[in-house]
Amino acid sequence: MAPLTERLDRFLAEQLSLSRTQAARLLGVGAVHVNDQPARASRTLVRGDLVRIDFPAEEPRREVTPLELPLVVVFEDEHLLVIDKPAGLVVHPAPGHWDDTLVNALAARGTTLSAGVRPGIVHRLDRDTSGLLIVAKTDVAHRKLAHALAARRIERTYAALAWGHLDRPREVDAPIARNAKDRKRMGVVAGGRAALTRLHPIARYGACDLLRVTLGTGRTHQIRVHLAHIGHPVVGDVVYGGGGARRVSGPERGAAEGLDRVTPRQALHAARLAFAHPESREWLTFVSDWPPDLRPALAAAAADESLLARPNVLEYLGFLK
Repeated sequence: MAPLTERLDRFLAEQLSLSRTQAARLLGVGAVHVNDQPARASRTLVRGDLVRIDFPAEEPRREVTPLELPLVVVFEDEHLLVIDKPAGLVVHPAPGHWDDTLVNALAARGTTLSAGVRPGIVHRLDRDTSGLLIVAKTDVAHRKLAHALAARRIERTYAALAWGHLDRPREVDAPIARNAKDRKRMGVVAGGRAALTRLHPIARYGACDLLRVTLGTGRTHQIRVHLAHIGHPVVGDVVYGGGGARRVSGPERGAAEGLDRVTPRQALHAARLAFAHPESREWLTFVSDWPPDLRPALAAAAADESLLARPNVLEYLGFLK
């Protein structure tokens, strides 16, 4: 019989039906021993090794205060929901936003959510990013969806306006970690977590491009950080793209400043979501059109006022092809 050789973190994830992040968390708090010795994630197991897990006591789940907020639910069954999140809505309770989040709004409508510190939340969107995200109703659905997300079997596609121009599709493969001087910001940092973003130009305007963006990983602020890193920050991003209009020179400078004035927040939208249903395995695809609050920005960028009222603007622009 061939000897078993497998990284400990992968072994835990498979055997316990955990995500790699959950397995890493157990290892990080010293809860895993191999042959009675504390073990690291990179430990390679061989046949005969004895793995012991001392599960830490669960953190008490904070009471979720219901708050009635308008929500756009594009799909719902007994296992999950797909929400079209508006900009300005925080996804889950955290310091500074305990009672005014998507989770609070779901509690107000009586939605049952999976357990955990972040009940129901399979993946997140930044507060000022709009668009589609999955919410799990059951622990089983949450676990399966988290596995699919970690294995990159959930397709997430974003539409973004980014300053400047890309002359070809591009991949940004650069590690991301928290900024050492400002813990609220992320940045490209040597030794950070691997991060991969794929950029595909859809339309070229005077001062910016409309990009189709897909994720190879899902790090905090990943798209915004990577676009800023390559010199093409998201239009309207005051954290990572401040002064973006000043990057534009020549006859387009005035148009760029006008675009800046009519962009109310980062011009980033989760436009398409596709995944296999965790129970039926049916392939589900959802599309959310470019949001109304960013229509003036897109119309200004394209110098096309018809975009303010045109239905299915992303389809019209060829974004969904």
